[in-house]
Amino acid sequence: MKKFIKLITGLAVINSSLFAQLTFEGDEGPGKGKNIVLIASDHEYRSEETLPAMARILAKHYGFKCVTLFGVNDKGEISPGNSNIPGMEALKDADLMVVFTRFQNWSDEQMQHFVDYLDRGGPIVGLRTATHGFKIPANSKWAKYSNGYGGNEYKDGWGRQVLGEKWAGHYGGNHRQSTRLDIVPDKKDHPILRGVKNMWAQCGGYFADPLPPYEALAMAQPLKGMKPDSPADEKRKPVPGAWTRSYEGKDGNKGRVFTSTYGASDDIENEGYRRLLINGCLWAVGLEKQIKADSDVSFVGPFNATWGRGKGRRKSGTKPEDMKGWNTPIVPLQGK
Repeated sequence: MKKFIKLITGLAVINSSLFAQLTFEGDEGPGKGKNIVLIASDHEYRSEETLPAMARILAKHYGFKCVTLFGVNDKGEISPGNSNIPGMEALKDADLMVVFTRFQNWSDEQMQHFVDYLDRGGPIVGLRTATHGFKIPANSKWAKYSNGYGGNEYKDGWGRQVLGEKWAGHYGGNHRQSTRLDIVPDKKDHPILRGVKNMWAQCGGYFADPLPPYEALAMAQPLKGMKPDSPADEKRKPVPGAWTRSYEGKDGNKGRVFTSTYGASDDIENEGYRRLLINGCLWAVGLEKQIKADSDVSFVGPFNATWGRGKGRRKSGTKPEDMKGWNTPIVPLQGK
């Protein structure tokens, strides 16, 4: 009887993990045979919209198998910022991890999958709040990954040590100031920047002074307004808004890292910025030779970004499975 109960419990856990994730698998392209795991759980910038939209693009246009994991409540509904992310075992087979989280404190089991990925030096793309992706109690065995960790072993936590920056403060007000991202002139030939132009993010700025060594690809200039041609905020000089670096795994393996301090769902409506992120994923996974200036980065299926004001709200009770397939809306809207 006990064995039967364990079996049923195990099946229930597996089942809940499957329903709490969203999988897109492409037929052909440079990413065929490679797996990307995207982890979405922040409290504000709609990672639950940005990452599945990116996953569809990477799967449909480039051939990757993309598994998006979400913070969910006990009903399996998307719960932005929730520290319960079923399906983390998918990282065992991942060729790339894309992280868009904020102040997470995962269970030991979920955190172990994440740390195992870091230990093997797997490539990483980190967006916006991922720089302060964890807020973990000091008495936890995972405390060193927490934002601003004070120990010398892993100073300032995972954000600073891996992505290159921790939470360093707002650098322009959300919904009042947008951000222009300008390519660093002597980096214009970097593979990630192929075909990238006219980048503009609706998010207000984040300050960043990344941990060396790093390579800044785009500088973020806060603007005095919410239009691409709004004047620059002369009180705020440009700071890095997209960069590359590497980190070292447990056995000395080096993993590529691409970080951008933007990425709210409305930000990726801008084709130039969206191309930057897709190119960043290709570069991180070692496919820089396959990056083409005219590669398709168009959205697959309806995309409803709700971070901007007046653009509607995500339908209450939305589950990951509600966005399966190529043609369902990301995300379903309230009242529609």
